[in-house]
Amino acid sequence: MSTTLAPAPVPETRPTVLDRRTRVLALPEARWALAATITFLLGLTLHLGGAPGWSYGPLYAVAYAAGGWEPALEGVRALRQKTLDVDLLMIVAALGAAAIGQVLDGALLIVIFATSGALEALATARTADSVRGLLDLAPTTATRLTDGDEETVPTAELAIGDVLLIRPGERVGADGTVLDGVSEADQASITGEPLPVVKRPGDEVFAGTLNGTGALRVRVERDPADSVIARIVTLVEEASRTKAPTQLFIEKVEQRYAVGVVAATIAVFAVPLVFGADLTAALLRAMTFMIVASPCAVVLATMPPLLSAIANAGRHGVLVKSAVAMERLGEIDTAALDKTGTLTEGAPEVTAVRPLPGSGLDEDALLALAAAAEHPSEHPLARAIVTAARTRGLRLAPAEEFTATPGRGVTAVVEGQAVAVGRTDGAGAGTDPAPGAEGATVVLVTLNGTPVGTLALTDRLRPAAPATTAALTALTGSAPVLLTGDHAPAAARVAQATGLTDVRAGLLPEDKVNAVRDLQLAGRKVLFVGDGVNDAPALAAAHSGVAMGRAGSDLALETADAVVVRDELTAVPAVVRLSRAARRLVVQNLVIAGVFITGLVAWDLIGHLPLPLGVAGHEGSTVLVGLNGLRLLRASAWRSGQVQDSRP
Repeated sequence: MSTTLAPAPVPETRPTVLDRRTRVLALPEARWALAATITFLLGLTLHLGGAPGWSYGPLYAVAYAAGGWEPALEGVRALRQKTLDVDLLMIVAALGAAAIGQVLDGALLIVIFATSGALEALATARTADSVRGLLDLAPTTATRLTDGDEETVPTAELAIGDVLLIRPGERVGADGTVLDGVSEADQASITGEPLPVVKRPGDEVFAGTLNGTGALRVRVERDPADSVIARIVTLVEEASRTKAPTQLFIEKVEQRYAVGVVAATIAVFAVPLVFGADLTAALLRAMTFMIVASPCAVVLATMPPLLSAIANAGRHGVLVKSAVAMERLGEIDTAALDKTGTLTEGAPEVTAVRPLPGSGLDEDALLALAAAAEHPSEHPLARAIVTAARTRGLRLAPAEEFTATPGRGVTAVVEGQAVAVGRTDGAGAGTDPAPGAEGATVVLVTLNGTPVGTLALTDRLRPAAPATTAALTALTGSAPVLLTGDHAPAAARVAQATGLTDVRAGLLPEDKVNAVRDLQLAGRKVLFVGDGVNDAPALAAAHSGVAMGRAGSDLALETADAVVVRDELTAVPAVVRLSRAARRLVVQNLVIAGVFITGLVAWDLIGHLPLPLGVAGHEGSTVLVGLNGLRLLRASAWRSGQVQDSRP
């Protein structure tokens, strides 16, 4: 581009103190907690100042109402559904304190309880905001090039194939591929990379990333609704609505525990009365017991760590579809890997064309025939064959009656003749490779049922493959298993380069499923990583499945528990480590909650635990557990799980 383009103004995105306060007050829980706190403090000032009761009593009443109406309403709704909400126990305890004349203590309980709820809501909102805020980075309009002209259009109206002009300083409007120009892109918001990344023709760019000083022409590769940032937000929101098995177990126990707390509270109140204890003292002890024995911190132990891990993984290009999936990723003890498109780049090249004697075809005719049959297919091998034919300038006849069979190949009618490329009998086809094709993928071409030649294709190993297999070995304690539909020499070549010893080649889709199930029958929890249509059954059968997203088939992406959007193989062990960190935090939270509850209950039963101190200990443990779970939002939590690839 010869025209010098002025940089577009870059909006200030750093949130100010006022912005943060505005976001906090936007939470209903925060507004009600603030109202309860202000009225309580005003009432307390008048109370301690010796003012008459009619002056501060109404202020305490407003504090009760402002801080307690919402949990009380939710508790009543839960009772109608025959469940006991632990928050209702707090309200009952506060009202009980007021009933025996401890109005100040009851109001303090309400204020601390409301403040704790506001802090929990704020902590949970941070998880969602850290991801949803990415949507604000995407521009609302983009410059589209049509027949040499420029037009400004809403990014929501962009379609796959549109060509965009990205000026210096502008944000990219959609996920796409650079066609022309060289620049640097700040994509820290998507990938977490601290430094700008050089973008050249053929490189991928993401919506919402900031262009540097060069101008780029970009072809849109994804619908705006399917961009990386949009998918991150959608999947995190969906994940927020799911519950991990640990959380479901806790909630199941919670109902019985809450009923037990009510029964124990009645006993703590009634038994001392039988032995002549003071009514007020017994009721106050019972109210304190109800507060400190409530399992609020236990209930909050599970979801904040898992949702924080999901949000962090999403910011680094790994979309984990649910809290269940995030928890299961950390349980795996064996990895099984596909070869093509997973350990390799999935971009094979035709390295040899070999007509069979007596076929009557030369190399160009054989390649043109195979490419014509493969042209409708989206398989990486098919694209490589078509690319090789076009590179030679060969004409491709139209294919009719096209059929693709996962794991076997394609058939089509080309100029009235039946052509098949790939496997035809369920065994490895073309076992006699072309010269120089050792370790290559060899496909057989048949014409009207008669073999006429073979094509040899070689796939490049991903630079990060050796480091990734080593990291998975360290994580699980055993080397990954290689499961591939390719023939044995090609699989052996990849296995040797990555240090794998358990290699199973020539597998059909059902064979991969059987291999995964055999591992699971042996007591292993299997992580399967793949990308193709033929990998989808194995992804579904495995304990946890991860799909490589850039070239992954739609079926594989839908079936997998997690998707590596940026196609970086090193993200697989990183997200497993992140999941394990989340599971450790869940255990830490449960221990913290258990220690606080046990200690406070023992203090109340054995000694004399003041109500305000019991409230502070109970609510403090709840907030501590929530904040502990949010530690995984930090970028360092992801970086600690990364492995270095072998790029020079």
